[in-house]
Amino acid sequence: MFSKYHLSENAKIITNSVPGKESLKLLEIQEKVESNNISYPRGIPIAFDLAKGAIVQDVDGNQYIDFLSGCGVLNLGHNNPDIIKDLKKFQGKITQAVDFPTKTKMDFIKNLLDILPESLIGKYKVNFGGPTGSDAVEAALKLARINTKRHTVIAFQGGYHGMTMGALSVTSKLSHREKTPPLIPGVHFMPFCNLYRCPFGKNKKSCKEECLRYFEYVLEDPSSGIDKPCAIIIEPVQGEGGTCIPKKGWLEKITNIARKNNALVIFDEIQVGFYRTGKLFSFEHTHAIPDIIIMSKGIGGIGFPLSLIIYNKALDKWDAGTHIGTFRGNQLGMAAGISAMKFVKNMELELHVEKLGKEMLSSLKSLKNNSKYIGDVRGIGMMLGIEYVKDKKSKDPFPKMAQNVRKMCYENGLLVEIGGHYNNVIRFLPPLIITPKIANNGLAIFKRANSLAEKDF
Repeated sequence: MFSKYHLSENAKIITNSVPGKESLKLLEIQEKVESNNISYPRGIPIAFDLAKGAIVQDVDGNQYIDFLSGCGVLNLGHNNPDIIKDLKKFQGKITQAVDFPTKTKMDFIKNLLDILPESLIGKYKVNFGGPTGSDAVEAALKLARINTKRHTVIAFQGGYHGMTMGALSVTSKLSHREKTPPLIPGVHFMPFCNLYRCPFGKNKKSCKEECLRYFEYVLEDPSSGIDKPCAIIIEPVQGEGGTCIPKKGWLEKITNIARKNNALVIFDEIQVGFYRTGKLFSFEHTHAIPDIIIMSKGIGGIGFPLSLIIYNKALDKWDAGTHIGTFRGNQLGMAAGISAMKFVKNMELELHVEKLGKEMLSSLKSLKNNSKYIGDVRGIGMMLGIEYVKDKKSKDPFPKMAQNVRKMCYENGLLVEIGGHYNNVIRFLPPLIITPKIANNGLAIFKRANSLAEKDF
């Protein structure tokens, strides 16, 4: 039923090689005039022209299946016509209102609070930040410090929360942090439940929840050397860290230990939220309850910048202007968000994401069994990860293989990105409105790319 939302249902490469001549021209201009800070075109050298649904077309006319979705921003696809139709009705009204009330803003807040998990209904409020998820992370950390009068924060290894100084301070990847110290003090990293790469050398069968015991020790032993934290900040499912999904019950136990020590619980749902895992929030797959929820990316409908935190009313202790930002009143983003929430409900998107996500995961697991270098496949909803290793026993990371696979993918019409601790995990984040046919066509390109890359080693 989602076929009409896409430019086509398959990739189409019409140039002799990728990137084509017109893409190369724009990439050359970009290299001259834009900063060295650009990153995505270095791994995927393509210049885009137009897009609809899960199909992106470059300036040479090549069409690609998009399993990247603007890094999880375009959950409802590029240029979703239903949302654009609603936005046309909005034309002529105010587009930016800082934090003055508007009907659009109040409707957005009401719609969002009404679809919260039942146990949270009526107990939470919303605070808008600047246009990026990083700013919402900053707001969450600030609110936690205000409420607890503590400054220490516990984050988790493999976690990614953004690139502003506070958000970067709770992001664990050393390559992001090494050239920017000093970051904010008082941040400590604990092991995340990574069932494939357990820091305690355990596997699914031998795990005795050593990471939980260590976390509890750090918070409760008077000689741990770590002050009581104001909060823990955690992705219920890690995204950039390699699509890491903790074992059942782990998130509940982590939050219980935090609360026992009077630390607030912050769930970063920027990438894994807004139905990416088949539910509004990824923590809804558990019984864990946060004090503060961070949202951005998908909540902007079709890519409009919007970020916010949702938090327990009891925490509403900040004064006027404690966390401000000029662009926190993006009315277009809010209007698109209202339309997006309506679209999800009308199209029963949750069921579609759950069903098709399971089928894609099953297909990838079959590929793993016949692949020399795929060590692990994991996923939940439309968030899938394929980890490459040199040897399945030693699990030595194989980032070069992941890079080769990505290259073979975009040359044959599929856009994917790399993540993981060692940059050895191919990540799938397709639009949630992807059709089974597009999904299968994308998987076929990926399997062919994997086969071609394996021949190089």
